[in-house]
Amino acid sequence: MWQLDGKNYWSSTEVLVPGDTLPRMFWNAQKTRGDGVIFRQKRFGLWQSITWRQLADLVREIGGGLIELGFEPGETVSILGNTREEWLMCDLGALCAGGVSSGIYPTDASSQVEYLMQDSRSVFLFAEDEEQLDKALEIRKRLPSLRKIIVWDTDGLRDLDDPGVISLDALRTLGRERRHRLGDIAADAEWLSRIEVRQPGDLAILIYTSGTTGRPKGAMLSHHNVIYVVRGYNTLIAQDERDERMCFLPLCHVAERLGGAYFGLYAGAKLNFVENPETIPENVREIAPTVFTAVPRIWEKFYSGVSIALSEANAFERWAYKVSIGLGLEIVRRYEAREPIGGGLLFLHRIARLLVLDNVRKLIGIHRCRFLVTGAAPISPDLVRWYMALGVPMLEVWGQTESGGGSTGTPVERIKPGMIGTAASYNEVKVSEQGELMIRGPNVFMGYLNQPEKTAETLDAEGWLHTGDVGVMDEDGYFRILDRLKDIIITAGGKNITPSEIENQLKFSPYITDAVVIGDKRAYLVCLIMIDQENVEKFAQDNDIPFSNYQSLCRAPEVQKLIEAEVEKVNKQFARVEQIKRFRLIEQKLGAEDEELTPTMKLKRKLVSQKYSELIESMYRN
Repeated sequence: MWQLDGKNYWSSTEVLVPGDTLPRMFWNAQKTRGDGVIFRQKRFGLWQSITWRQLADLVREIGGGLIELGFEPGETVSILGNTREEWLMCDLGALCAGGVSSGIYPTDASSQVEYLMQDSRSVFLFAEDEEQLDKALEIRKRLPSLRKIIVWDTDGLRDLDDPGVISLDALRTLGRERRHRLGDIAADAEWLSRIEVRQPGDLAILIYTSGTTGRPKGAMLSHHNVIYVVRGYNTLIAQDERDERMCFLPLCHVAERLGGAYFGLYAGAKLNFVENPETIPENVREIAPTVFTAVPRIWEKFYSGVSIALSEANAFERWAYKVSIGLGLEIVRRYEAREPIGGGLLFLHRIARLLVLDNVRKLIGIHRCRFLVTGAAPISPDLVRWYMALGVPMLEVWGQTESGGGSTGTPVERIKPGMIGTAASYNEVKVSEQGELMIRGPNVFMGYLNQPEKTAETLDAEGWLHTGDVGVMDEDGYFRILDRLKDIIITAGGKNITPSEIENQLKFSPYITDAVVIGDKRAYLVCLIMIDQENVEKFAQDNDIPFSNYQSLCRAPEVQKLIEAEVEKVNKQFARVEQIKRFRLIEQKLGAEDEELTPTMKLKRKLVSQKYSELIESMYRN
């Protein structure tokens, strides 16, 4: 059902471009693909393209400008901005100039920016706009290593007169002037020497992990780590210049940095940058990617969008969808059970796709997708089945920043919803005696910057990376994540419960965006729930339920009953001791800038438990 005709896209051991460091790989790639398009970004309502040759010129100007400002091999730059093509241009410029690149989330407060700049000893900071520049200016006096702040978007900064701040255009001008002053031959020699100066074992990038249990830790990935991983990805799911990808997750995160951007640069897939997080649904339909990697929150949002559209459809359209998706789900059921599917059912599903399901795929924007990839957080198996029923394979991957991203992956020839696949061919994965998943291979990171004790806790003497995830392996070598080791709930009655399984099923509801199940050392389980504002507002409007804001929407008795019904649906899937006895709605709408959410839009369990402790206690009274 999900096999492709023609070339085997799924797995390739072919080395697409040579190079044992990121600069060498990129420079070799641009020579080969010169006039092909690599970046597309929307400006003033129009999609504009950049070729490999143009990107190479831009990277060289940025790198040359940094060299002109005194940038030395091995020094670090930080990048503070949203996912835009400028982010990767500056990243590649610093790397090709022999430096180290470190990303900072644009939602980070100035105090967090200060810590990350100090910890990484960054000498330059790339800032997106006036908002990010203000953070840097606030802390600049406490950053003695910082030489210059370089701003991409200078709107609103026309009157700024600060010798410590220049625009990205001005930096590029410095690079061009340096080349003109040195002459082509000397400038070429200098540039190539910078590309060659870093070796595979040298530090390439810093990716800071979540700081929910203390200060963020700077995971050090060498050039060898990165190159080994992106080539390894091609043995999981091969890509090439024909593919269109979306670039929209934070580039500070390992998923977009390695699994998206660097893998795209290696394979030659076009990278399309969305306008902003709010325009993702619209941009997906415009781009119609052939490869789509996202976190569960995105897949849940698309499912919710279809639910809204169906609620506005007529009775015949809802019936047609119900029959069509039912055919798809029956195929998935037989596929999982390894039962014969039969030509008749496949034929009916094909008709259903042509008449109904392909329109659902177009509504989302996944009608050209060869496959979907989900990772970075647990996902409901039923949600995976829904996408499969539409006729698009959804593949789960699992890994960590410290392993360069994906360390397991679902083979397309045998998808098991709820499983994270088998160990990737480029590393080892095992379950320890304590049930912890562990990873070993050349993809495993160098350690944490400036934190040898934390490194020793994570990497053992035999080279195994202790992931902190509890899992099991089945007879086919497929792994399943049960939960984070630290998140396992042991009730007052001594029952071990993995809250993520319950939470994933709750998030499958179109009315629930996120949930945190609580009950450690308690008599029963309770849950904090964040509603899906768009869908719940639609429910309220359709049922003439009055509300004035998000808080009043959460407090409406009819909304409380709606969520109670969704909780009861999930409770029926679990044993009595695993059922949620009480719940409360988080009455504050949370976004990327709120501390309760991770950059991949997951609720931080420990922080939420602390911040809403009184709300939690109210569920255990009486």
